[in-house]
Amino acid sequence: MANTISAYAALTTGAQDKGGIAEGGSAADIPPRMLAAYKKAVQQVGKHVPGCRGMRWPVLAGIAKVESNHAVGRSITGNGDIRPKIYGVLLNGSGQGGNTTVFPDTDRGKWDGTSQGERAVGPFQFLPSTWESAGEDSSGDQVADPHNADDAALGAAAYLCGNGRDLTSRSQLEAAVFQYNHSQAYVDNVLGWIDQYTTAAKDPDLSNVTGKARTVIEAALSQRGVPYSWGGGNASGASYGICCSPSGKSGASIKGFDCSGLAQYAYAKAGFSLPRVAAAQAGAGQRIPAGLGTSALKAGDLVFYATAPGRDSTIYHVGIYVGSGRMVNAPRPGAVVRVDPVTAMPGFAGGARLL
Repeated sequence: MANTISAYAALTTGAQDKGGIAEGGSAADIPPRMLAAYKKAVQQVGKHVPGCRGMRWPVLAGIAKVESNHAVGRSITGNGDIRPKIYGVLLNGSGQGGNTTVFPDTDRGKWDGTSQGERAVGPFQFLPSTWESAGEDSSGDQVADPHNADDAALGAAAYLCGNGRDLTSRSQLEAAVFQYNHSQAYVDNVLGWIDQYTTAAKDPDLSNVTGKARTVIEAALSQRGVPYSWGGGNASGASYGICCSPSGKSGASIKGFDCSGLAQYAYAKAGFSLPRVAAAQAGAGQRIPAGLGTSALKAGDLVFYATAPGRDSTIYHVGIYVGSGRMVNAPRPGAVVRVDPVTAMPGFAGGARLL
């Protein structure tokens, strides 16, 4: 267990994917079976590391997001087996995938399918040598399998807990992630995802939000998990989009919302008609200058982002503020409608108040 647990550089699929977080208690980009594995591991880890404190599913989700993008694209059986299996590149020092160090074979291909060296395996990308000592059996079938979602999540949870870390401490959480992979860039990436999942796991507190503002927010929240579709959505609801986004993504075959389509829909529920594009929506109400900061926003406000803040003609994105530094957001192709921190998008350009 002295080895770095994963070969992060060897498997970068999905590591930079910005799709991510969503409704309270869950995450729309995580396959339900994987999310169930994370939550099950949290419940079980205390039996394996009695002194562990503060293990939460967003911690495991942050690791798995960076390591394998939650095994998205794989089939996950009811008992947690992932097929096809997830393998990193062969760590033979060739430079492929960023690896420059030779890792001799330790398992004769038992877990990584090759006796020619080591490959990181499973959704948490364990090295076979580390799994040998860190692996845990979650199901009770007497086999600790890194290609099984439940076993892998429990093994990762126990490893991160160490001999009894308090993961409610930011410094100890950072130390746990650094132990998982000795790279500060990796630590920063994982912690960023943990923070986003933690924020998303909390339903917005609407206890003090009333009237049309509540109507708008509840309408927007009701669409969480709906796919992003470039040009999609209008006052009537989700719709097929158009081609193509600046990155070349077409919404023509996707029924959903883009950011301004979602705003149109939510505000229509409260009796307001908004222009179709975000830059035009900025002129629909009382403008809230960016210089006032996000603290000037109130629940129900539109919140804008621009490539050149201060020039409304460059506004490229809009969200719906729900309070406590969060917004309902349809962020980009490949993602879904979700709740994000207002800091999730670059170029904060203030807001607009219609309510």
